[in-house]
Amino acid sequence: MGNILWVASYPKSGNTWVRAFLENYIQNQDQPIDINTMHTISTAESAAHRYRPYLPKDKTATTELTLEEISILRPQVQADIAHQANGTTFVKTHNYLGEYNSQPLHNSTVTSGAIYVVRNPLDVAISMANYFDYTIDEAIAYMAEEMTGTPNEVPHVPQIITSWSMHVSSWTADDASKLILRYEDILDDPKKAFRKVESFLGLKKDPVRLKNAIKHSSFAQLKAQENKRGFVEKHENANAFFRNGGKHQWKTKLTTEQVQKIVNTHYEQMQRFKYLPAGMKPL
Repeated sequence: MGNILWVASYPKSGNTWVRAFLENYIQNQDQPIDINTMHTISTAESAAHRYRPYLPKDKTATTELTLEEISILRPQVQADIAHQANGTTFVKTHNYLGEYNSQPLHNSTVTSGAIYVVRNPLDVAISMANYFDYTIDEAIAYMAEEMTGTPNEVPHVPQIITSWSMHVSSWTADDASKLILRYEDILDDPKKAFRKVESFLGLKKDPVRLKNAIKHSSFAQLKAQENKRGFVEKHENANAFFRNGGKHQWKTKLTTEQVQKIVNTHYEQMQRFKYLPAGMKPL
């Protein structure tokens, strides 16, 4: 059994919020941790600097590698992350749980488990549109693509994301080594949701520590830090990383046609996680 515990989600579904809670809980400081240190204490498996030691002699940057070449390197890079860690290490991923080019996107030999965060796709579409400077319809189309991902950029190698439904389905199969959290449940009752995280990690119940970690990782706290100091993980197309963070934004932001299109594509997983608007079925 390995020591990587994946913090996984479809993009714009609460991954950073969960990682902020974990960092604040583990460090247990009087003040909130600096959000710009999360990438140094934990890590993202897509961080390009981790792949650079394996570049062929005729290449100088990971942007020169093909997706197939990156896929071959990925298991070794993840093994490096595990071997360099002192105990359990939390690793962010937006990859779906599967293979690309016959290579695993997550190295099971160095994995101990995963926390997966799922969010209503109706709200994900709005958040993605704002963050990546898409139109709503472009975000809806992106979420429906069966084989899509992120570009090969200087800071990050590509991630294989797939459609929202395929991503959710891949990560939420019954497995005792995974904890599944709904974003909306964290919003409604963070104490109950993050107590599940505490228990999942095998940590002794500590109400004071839990309360402080929740306070230090609140959306208001994260947003205030970004407004004051910026956030290194913010995409270049985004005005802000922490924009709204709420639920049911779709009720005032999406047209009936847009809601229906999302339901048509993602009905099964939306029904499974209780995201279907009342009375709606696929057409």
